[in-house]
Amino acid sequence: MVTLTRLPWIGPTLARLQRTRVWHVYAYLEERNWTRLAAAITFTSFTALFPVLGLAAAIAAAVLSDERVSQIEDWFADQVPGISRRLDLDSLFDNADTLGLVSLLLVVVTGASWVNALRGCLRELWDLRDPPGNPLLRRAKDLGVLAGLGVITLLSLAVSGLALAVVRAMAKHGPGILLIQFAAYAFAAAVTSLLLGYVLTWLPGVRPPRRVLLTVCGLGAVGFELLKALLGGYLTQVATRNLYGAFGFPIALLIWINLLAKLLLVCCAWTAAAVTPQERRRADVLREERTADSAPEADDGDGTRRPPRRAPRDPPT
Repeated sequence: MVTLTRLPWIGPTLARLQRTRVWHVYAYLEERNWTRLAAAITFTSFTALFPVLGLAAAIAAAVLSDERVSQIEDWFADQVPGISRRLDLDSLFDNADTLGLVSLLLVVVTGASWVNALRGCLRELWDLRDPPGNPLLRRAKDLGVLAGLGVITLLSLAVSGLALAVVRAMAKHGPGILLIQFAAYAFAAAVTSLLLGYVLTWLPGVRPPRRVLLTVCGLGAVGFELLKALLGGYLTQVATRNLYGAFGFPIALLIWINLLAKLLLVCCAWTAAAVTPQERRRADVLREERTADSAPEADDGDGTRRPPRRAPRDPPT
């Protein structure tokens, strides 16, 4: 690239590109073999999707009203553009009682493995090692993180649905359909931002700078909505192509999961690359917990306990 920057015409443009945050994040990802990390996330997500979805359907059918269940179906179908009909969500929720016990047993294995693999990939971008500890206790914590993700999703959908209902009521006396469409996209992006914030902090156990995190969650939500809008037709063609036969739908689903995995890694790298290597280590919450458990009475030598580490400061603009 150094040679290319010396070329006429395109050289100055490439030199300016290399000074941008986007290029810095891309170089950061390439140094850490992010395509391999995306492949690992894709595989574990694909194997854990259906058990987690079956258990979620069983819980939703047991504790929520039919209207709320229908809202969850519509929301999940919207997250898989172009191929949601092939998932047959109606049959999944109708047979939720049968799937519940089987999914519960599978989630203990596949769900915890998915959280463990995803946490490892995200911490790899932070240049942090996985914390040692009791494997059974770690599995229990992973299931707790997975349950927390489900609770955050349900709460976000409830608030989003209530806000959208208010907007629809207001639209009867205002601009109408345009306001409803804008509100629907805005609330969908808000839900995605909240989920991204949870995944980027609680799952890897890090505390990135707050301003950087808010920016990344906003950009990630917009990127996710753009992916859904632009790739829905392409995924439909892949799923229905005769060349793939019965494998068309799994291939399309794998493509979509891989794209989401790469988007998540870009968001994670954006937060990690915004701080120095020393600040990345200080942002490791799991390391702090392990240190506190192993040496709860540590002090500075004069009997004064060390204060807890704070999250890294926001980088200067």
